Amino acid sequence: MTSLHPVSTPVRILTDVAVMTRRNVYAHLRMPALIAAATALPIMWVLLFNFVFGGALRPAGMKYIDFLVPGVMVLAVTFNLNNAAVGVAEDLNRGMVHRFRSLPMTRWALLAGRAVFDTTRNLLAISVVWVVGALAGFRFHNGLAGAIAAVALALAFGFAMSWLGAFIGLVARGVETASMASLLLAIPTVFVASLFVPVSSMPGWLQAVAKINPVTPAVDATRALILGGPVARPVLQTLAWTVGLLVVLVPLTVVRYQRIRT
Repeated sequence: MTSLHPVSTPVRILTDVAVMTRRNVYAHLRMPALIAAATALPIMWVLLFNFVFGGALRPAGMKYIDFLVPGVMVLAVTFNLNNAAVGVAEDLNRGMVHRFRSLPMTRWALLAGRAVFDTTRNLLAISVVWVVGALAGFRFHNGLAGAIAAVALALAFGFAMSWLGAFIGLVARGVETASMASLLLAIPTVFVASLFVPVSSMPGWLQAVAKINPVTPAVDATRALILGGPVARPVLQTLAWTVGLLVVLVPLTVVRYQRIRT
C-alpha cells in the first residue's frame, strides 16, 4: 500500500513549502486590505512617535528619526507574530489544517510556508518604514552594506517571531484568543526595549527586564548597522536569540501541529 505521506526529499520539501507560501501570497493579493494592514502599523509608529513625541525624546548625538526607524523595523517584524498566530488559527478553525494533513505532502509545509510568507511580508513592511522615514528626514549613515545587513538581521529575527506566532495560533486555536494572546505578548515586548527610548532612561528594575528582552539586542544591532557604532555584541546576541528561538519553537510547533486531532 502506498503511504499517504511518502518520505520527503529535499526537493519535495522545498516544493511543498513553496506551494504553501504561494497560497498565502494569493490570499493577500485577493484581499488588498491584508496588505494595507501589514504596512499601516509601521507607518503609524514612524509618524506618531517622530512628530508627536520626537520633540521631547532626543537621544544624545542623533536625530530622533534616525534613532526611531531602525527600532520600527524590529517592531514591524515582532508584531507580525500576531498575523502568524491569527492566520494559523483561522486555518485551524476552517478545517484547512486537516485538509492539508490528509494530502500527500510534507506535513509541516503549512507552517514553514507561513513563516516564509511572513518574511516577504516583513520585507514589504521594512521597505515602507524606510520610505516613510526618509520622507521624515531619516538617512543611512553606515553605507549600503550596513543597511543590507540590518535588513537581513531583522528578517531573520522576524522569521523566529513567525514561528512563535504559529505556535500561539495552534495552542489558542480560536482566532480571537490567538489575536489577544499574541498582542499581549508583543506589546510589552516591544515597549520594554530600546525601540523608542534608550534603555538607560528607564527605571533600574525596568532596565534589567529590557536587557534580557530579545528585542533589545535586535534593535541595538539594527541601529548600529545602519547608523554606525559597535556591532559585534548586539549582532551576536541577536543571532543567538534567533537560533535559540528557532531550535525551540520549530520542533515544538511541528509536534503541536501533528498532535492536533479535532
